[in-house]
Amino acid sequence: MAGTDGLIFRQLFEKESSTYTYLLADTESKEALLIDPVVETAERDANLCKDLGLRLVYGLNTHCHADHVTGTGKLKELVPGMKSVIAKAAGAKADMLVEHGEKIAFGKHLLEVRATPGHTDGCITFVLNGGTACFTGDAILIRGCGRTDFQGGNAAMLYTKVHEQIFSLPDTCNLYPAHDYKGMTSSTVLEEKTLNPRLTKTKEEFIELMNNLGLPYPKQIDRALPLNLMCGVQDII
Repeated sequence: MAGTDGLIFRQLFEKESSTYTYLLADTESKEALLIDPVVETAERDANLCKDLGLRLVYGLNTHCHADHVTGTGKLKELVPGMKSVIAKAAGAKADMLVEHGEKIAFGKHLLEVRATPGHTDGCITFVLNGGTACFTGDAILIRGCGRTDFQGGNAAMLYTKVHEQIFSLPDTCNLYPAHDYKGMTSSTVLEEKTLNPRLTKTKEEFIELMNNLGLPYPKQIDRALPLNLMCGVQDII
């Protein structure tokens, strides 16, 4: 990733749910973390860390996902000592329950936790090194955003928090979502502030749009949610 010295960065993809998993590591200490791992690709991620000589310290979730099972439970089996992380507001189990303003260190690098609820009531965005990059989960997608019609979703809250907590970051901040369905990999804060067809609307227009999307029921939600509330694997915490 340009502009970040001493950082190992990999963007990984799980094709069934079109989920991006992000590997970040410090080149000196070899401490590493994964953002939004998926159970089906947990072994791939653990093997990549091993290949690169990294010590996987944290497995982070931006929210309690409905479209896939998190890989944090499986990774705790594969990598003893790794800690699972999720927002306290998500109401899920994990080794670390984080809140707005907390910081997660790996080597010389820092991730700041910013509360960005609205897609779900427990969504968080991770901001790298003061605004070099942000990992937005489903709060912002590239030229879109996550739905707001289940899991405590709230369109007004999403609009407010995105503008307060993400669009306030530097325009040059690289933006990495949890999903993409059109082959895009990243954006910037400036791009989404000016080009996102949903989030450039007025708040009232946004609420009206989000309340009338008529989206189908997520196909994996009945399997994924109960497991994700228990860190992905019910007997691993």
